[in-house]
Amino acid sequence: MATTSRSTGKQVRMLGLVSIIIGAVMIIAGAVTWGMVSTKLAAENITVSADAYMLGGAKVTGPIEAFVQADTISHHALTATNGKTYAELGKDDPLRATAMTASFLRSSLFTSVIAFGVALFAAGVGVLAILLGWALRLVAAREPAEAPVRVTADA
Repeated sequence: MATTSRSTGKQVRMLGLVSIIIGAVMIIAGAVTWGMVSTKLAAENITVSADAYMLGGAKVTGPIEAFVQADTISHHALTATNGKTYAELGKDDPLRATAMTASFLRSSLFTSVIAFGVALFAAGVGVLAILLGWALRLVAAREPAEAPVRVTADA
């Protein structure tokens, strides 16, 4: 025989509150991370190449600009190396350093794109946690304020 009581409602409301608090922390963490990555990226004074397929001349401060510039660097490197990647160039090829530098720059820009994605994901999880916490608190508030209800299972 199981017994449910008002204390269950209090526990559900508390769980909802904890979920809301965690959600708020996640949103704040995501926003701070986004701002930090954007600020650090802007401090590098990178500008999207004028010949990029979009956003030419824009300052790289966000994920779209970083992605476009990384793609443009790849195009420039492949043009300079006649379509060969770093791995395809001979060890004594003078263009190998150009391909290597381009690869490092692209990797750095893609890392910032991933960081923006993680920040957005954290904020999204935070919104979900707040919504779930709110729903839990609404459900708990609808519990009747009666005496405990005894639930028996049919054997």
